[in-house]
Amino acid sequence: MNFTELALEFESRKMSNMSTSDRVTASREAKELILKINEVYKETKDEKLMDLMKRITVKKKKIDKRLKGRLTAD
Repeated sequence: MNFTELALEFESRKMSNMSTSDRVTASREAKELILKINEVYKETKDEKLMDLMKRITVKKKKIDKRLKGRLTAD
């Protein structure tokens, strides 16, 4: 499986009913995927990769927000 297939599989996963350790693992996995995609994007400048990276980043931010809790400045 290449990284784009892994990223698409990650994106399609359900994030409800996850334990805290599952969220930490998912956040780390998302970061790793984003960095891999970014390395390839730097060379190819493929817009599909940028879109995929943005979608994974949005999902990662939601996971991180849940991990850290709500900020008072929201």
